Amino acid sequence: MVIAMAKQFRVFRVRPLTKQLGDVIPVPASVRPVPATSFTILPGTGVSTVPEASGVAAYLASELAKTVDGPIPIGPGGAIVLELDPSLAAEAYTLTAGESSVTLRGGTPQGLFWGVQTLLQLAPEVPGGVIEDEPRYEYRGAMLDLARHFFTAAEIKAHVDLLVQFKINHLHLHLTDDQGWRLEIPGWPRLTEISGGEGTGVDGAGPGFLTLAEYADVVAYAADRFVTVVPEIDMPGHVNAVHYAYPSLTADGQPVRQRIDAEVGYSSLVAGKEETYAFVEDVIRAVADATPGPYLHIGGDECHSTPAEDYRAFLARVLPLPGKYGKRAIGWHEIAAVELPETAVVQYWRIEAADENTARAATEGRRIIMAPADRTYLDMKYDPESPLGLDWAGHVDVRRSYDWDPADRLPGVPEEALLGVEAPLWSETLRSVADIQYLTFPRLPAIAEVAWSPRSVREWESFRTRLAAFGPRWEAAGVNFHRAPEIPWITAEPA
Repeated sequence: MVIAMAKQFRVFRVRPLTKQLGDVIPVPASVRPVPATSFTILPGTGVSTVPEASGVAAYLASELAKTVDGPIPIGPGGAIVLELDPSLAAEAYTLTAGESSVTLRGGTPQGLFWGVQTLLQLAPEVPGGVIEDEPRYEYRGAMLDLARHFFTAAEIKAHVDLLVQFKINHLHLHLTDDQGWRLEIPGWPRLTEISGGEGTGVDGAGPGFLTLAEYADVVAYAADRFVTVVPEIDMPGHVNAVHYAYPSLTADGQPVRQRIDAEVGYSSLVAGKEETYAFVEDVIRAVADATPGPYLHIGGDECHSTPAEDYRAFLARVLPLPGKYGKRAIGWHEIAAVELPETAVVQYWRIEAADENTARAATEGRRIIMAPADRTYLDMKYDPESPLGLDWAGHVDVRRSYDWDPADRLPGVPEEALLGVEAPLWSETLRSVADIQYLTFPRLPAIAEVAWSPRSVREWESFRTRLAAFGPRWEAAGVNFHRAPEIPWITAEPA
């Protein structure tokens, strides 16, 4: 069983077709090719590294071994050299390729790791020249909804391995909703025993939860790949799973029925009960203690059954709690209707052309994450024939995910207000890892390029050609990607 799972989730690298130095995703900020020069990585090609980047070197050697089908030793004198350069920004890197060597320099090991992703896309025949690169935004996220359908720790880690190839550095886990509660919370066992058990999830088809040990394993695995996990506990709405497990937290203390449909907006924590805040603080404390990253997402969306006065009262009590436990609060953009802590982050998710509250939050100095559903929601159907996904935000094909700019999306939310971009994947229609992959790829690389690359170097025709080269890679890896008709997919040639 373990061997089969390892085979299923292994991220293979396959020999690509002829490439130019800039034929990577996201497209680098600066590419200076040296014509008629290249470096070929073969079995036995060595990797040399500074001690601080030993983990990055081990990752690189392991991945290159898959590409060249042979060992890649680590030690002095290697032709692939990893160095740190403190003059570079933390996530910046340079790649210099000549006939006899490739040198990667990063501002930190994280910057080196992103340079490694570029090298892996070019390998084994690395065109000569120099790449200088760094991200446009510091937050480049993907969200996975575990509440509507649960995915195991092994499945989440496999997803991380696919995400980092495109320099995604935040994984937002939507852990709670009306249909399920997916993280163990000490002192509140029924949350997972009842609302994480059999029959939970949309259509009762997605049971399961992460123990704290499993969550810690996911967090550590992601951190080894320079990905920060952002946990979300959605409130005050989307809480039927809480009320089903603990009826004492309802308005009248009476049991509620389990909900496994996909409706939203009908449940709410009770702003006027002190028991509510004892529960919320216990949860936030536990999640904060288990999460080394700086962020804790408190939801705040679609609270249609919460009176406006109660919504304000609830957030006045709850928004400061992440800060109390050393975290920075993120919330869906509905939270911008209330007074926000100075460090709060607003995540915009709707399709409207403007949002007054989000613009006001930006003007007042709050940072904004752009995740407009009609551009970045990976659960939207590609077209009317898509077998998976929803369409309330319209159909989102690859070009629609690519042809937009975060700094132009909302009036009053300029470039300097943006923390970054996120691609959420809600799981109402998901039932398997193959379903995750089908809706994620190939749109995720498009959104990753929007989040990483300067606006001046992005261009659709170039992107669609570069994206096409990933077809053989994904086929070899067994990734169930959507063969979008707007991409001129390359068919892998027989070995």
